[in-house]
Amino acid sequence: MNWRETHHPARLEERLSDGVVRCNLSPRRCTLKPGQKGFCNVRANRDGRLVTLNYGKGLRPTEEVIETEAVFHYAPSEAILSLGNIGCMLNCDYCQNWKTSQVKWIDNNDVVQHTPEQIVQKALDHNIRVLSWTYNDPVVWQEFVLETAALAKSAGIKNLYKSAFYITPEAVDELLEVIDIFSLSIKSINADYYRKLTKGRLEPVLEATRQVYASGKHLEISTLMVTDLSDSEKDAREIAGFILNDLGPEVPLHFVRFHPDYKLIDTVRTPIDRLTRARKVALDMGVHNVYLGNVYDQEASSSYCRSCNAILVHRFGLSTRVTGLGPTGKCVACGEQSTITLLGGQAEHPSERPTENAVKQTVSWRGEIRSAHIQLSNSGGSAKRAWFRPLPTTNGDDDWRMVSIGAGEEYRFMVSQNEAAETGVQLALDPSITGEMHEIFDRAHFPTVTIDNDGLSTDSTPLPRYKRP
Repeated sequence: MNWRETHHPARLEERLSDGVVRCNLSPRRCTLKPGQKGFCNVRANRDGRLVTLNYGKGLRPTEEVIETEAVFHYAPSEAILSLGNIGCMLNCDYCQNWKTSQVKWIDNNDVVQHTPEQIVQKALDHNIRVLSWTYNDPVVWQEFVLETAALAKSAGIKNLYKSAFYITPEAVDELLEVIDIFSLSIKSINADYYRKLTKGRLEPVLEATRQVYASGKHLEISTLMVTDLSDSEKDAREIAGFILNDLGPEVPLHFVRFHPDYKLIDTVRTPIDRLTRARKVALDMGVHNVYLGNVYDQEASSSYCRSCNAILVHRFGLSTRVTGLGPTGKCVACGEQSTITLLGGQAEHPSERPTENAVKQTVSWRGEIRSAHIQLSNSGGSAKRAWFRPLPTTNGDDDWRMVSIGAGEEYRFMVSQNEAAETGVQLALDPSITGEMHEIFDRAHFPTVTIDNDGLSTDSTPLPRYKRP
């Protein structure tokens, strides 16, 4: 689709004289003459009115797990429907989703269009209880987020907001009406860092984060530790200090491993020992729950009882098992109440063996690549099925799980390594279903290139690679 051809009335418009409008969504508060676009390139002045160019236009909705959004204390292992859009209020030098966040690089083939009703129905059809507004950044999708989230809320579906949160207080007030869970990324507690590397300002992010915390909504904080730029003990101390002084020690903190991407590719992944030191610094300072992201370290990713140190939630990469929590979130070993919220009654993909004529193929894990998106299309007039299981299998055909794809539906879902011994995933598809496979470079990365076409020889930087001018 050519997404640039249509527009939709925008919220937070301030009409000035001579047909000029001000957009009050971002702290930039862009002032636009007729025909001009804002910094984000998806909000514009059309004939003296503020419009959004990306209403309902975004990436393919994808079934993932809530841990992909750096949310560990709300509904562990819960399936989510991840919803990314196009455009961004920032332009981070290391953006892992630059192909969709930076408008000039967007490929029309990566953009699909949905109504709020279609999104909610897709979640209901697949028994998904959480919508996640994520990837490039949901701030620029304010109108679609608010309308869809309200509809989801009325259907009993929760809303999760994963964002770098470069947003105004009045826009946050609108979100607080419909969002249940906030996972906010604070890049650094350094104003110069924000100015140089994100093209934004630090203080509005901190102000908006304080606003969410004061509302009482579920909040978790993550910070990307970029190699040699924001991965020092000083950086860890500063972000932990903000949580302790401005929020509260109960707010979970995630130190996230970086991979080279976009304009910052002449470097390496964050050394694990720096992440480990950062975690120790924050714990020693008094933050109650500190986790590492984009690593396969069970101790630093799992949740433990603060009273008896029993394991409450076991995590390996993006795979999760709730092992030590009762139905109300209490430790089963000692009875201490945790700060982990459970939804209960979680739905899973049913166990089912493939039909004899199913077409089988394999996705192999390699190095740091231990998750993939499977994108399936059913052009037929009736529902079809696909199946997946880990390799090597432990229970043979009993390991198969089934995914139903509705008539005319396109569905994308995530598979991940569950334990160190697994080497990959085997798929089995109904012959009438077509499928694509996309390797995921760390959580919250939305791959746009298929495994068949990427030609990768290492696991350090995904394709397509940014070509410097």
